Amino acid sequence: MASSGISFAEENKMSNTPSNFGEDVAFLEKHTEVVVLRQGDAAVAVAPAYQGRVMTSSANGDSGTSYGWLNYKLIQQGVLKGEAATGKLESKIHVFGGEERFWLGPEGGQFGIFFASGAKFDFDHWKTPPPIDTEPFTVVSSDKTRALFSASFSVANQSGTTFDLAVERKVRMLGAEELSKSLGVKVPADLPFVAYETSNRLTNRGKKKWDPSSGLLSVWILGMYKPSPSTVMAIPFRENATGPTVNDAYFGKIAADRLKIGKGVVFFKGDGASRGKIGIPPVRATGFAGSYSPDLRCLTIVRCDPTPANGKYVNSMWEQQKDPYAGDLINAYNDGSPAPGQPPLGPFYELETSSPGAELAPGESLTHRQITVHFTGKASRLDPIALRTLGVGVETICNAFAGSTP
Repeated sequence: MASSGISFAEENKMSNTPSNFGEDVAFLEKHTEVVVLRQGDAAVAVAPAYQGRVMTSSANGDSGTSYGWLNYKLIQQGVLKGEAATGKLESKIHVFGGEERFWLGPEGGQFGIFFASGAKFDFDHWKTPPPIDTEPFTVVSSDKTRALFSASFSVANQSGTTFDLAVERKVRMLGAEELSKSLGVKVPADLPFVAYETSNRLTNRGKKKWDPSSGLLSVWILGMYKPSPSTVMAIPFRENATGPTVNDAYFGKIAADRLKIGKGVVFFKGDGASRGKIGIPPVRATGFAGSYSPDLRCLTIVRCDPTPANGKYVNSMWEQQKDPYAGDLINAYNDGSPAPGQPPLGPFYELETSSPGAELAPGESLTHRQITVHFTGKASRLDPIALRTLGVGVETICNAFAGSTP
């Protein structure tokens, strides 16, 4: 979409980009307000202007690796509106980056909120609603380890239903003891990690109940991470459940050398070199997803609250849907060119979780929680955590595709 034909990644490489968490925070603070949370050596940077988005984090203080993917050029440029955005990607989305952001679903279909009424389901007609793209959240409160943000706004779906809503988003740091309970595995006290939970409450502030017949909203949490040729995503699934294991048809079928279904786990390349998206339905999902980057020696784990498998999960497929509630609980995305001759959005890769559709009467709320953790260390030390949460060890993740090594 960029007129120059140069990807954001190439443009970023052309400048002196930050090399650690502290430098990332210093860069962000030049362009937007940043709330930094800390617990021991772990640190998280949150941007209120980007909907209370966790931009990046570190397991080793300011000098540690910065785990979130950031679009330095766009952050420096700022929001483009009106004629300034015409013909540019910013007319559809401001890809600021950030490793954990608040969105709403569904994306596509007759109840999708990323397509105007009557619009075709293609990239030319796709547009992120401004309240979850360019409009800020308010800082309600913050201290050393947590921050609370809020916003009130309206969105409309492709069928013309308008939703008046309020959002409350809390970001808080997690220590080893609480994290061990959440993951179901002992986290060694001397293993470097950064962990945080976001609690995302969606409230119907309108006068009518949100009904499946006219569309529902879901809380949709997405994280952008730095890709590499050797990074692999791993998403466990329930083998004894019925129905499809994985939906890989979002943006066209994914090649076998990029997506592999193993015994109880799906492997998906996170190299940012080929656009594709997969989804795990609620009856198959375990609530966990993760990735391993040999370059960073980083195991990333994402966990969402267990939710009813029979809930109405909104369908985000870019099509007129036969079943608008045949959606996924877990998604993963690998960036790449959205169309021939167009640069990637980043590139980056994403791990995503969603709540069920919110059937809310006026004043009622739904809350979706997600935990994000980055562990760093030798593969042998990360193995017990990977085995417990993802069902496979680090070496297995690395060797899922030819050419990957731990």
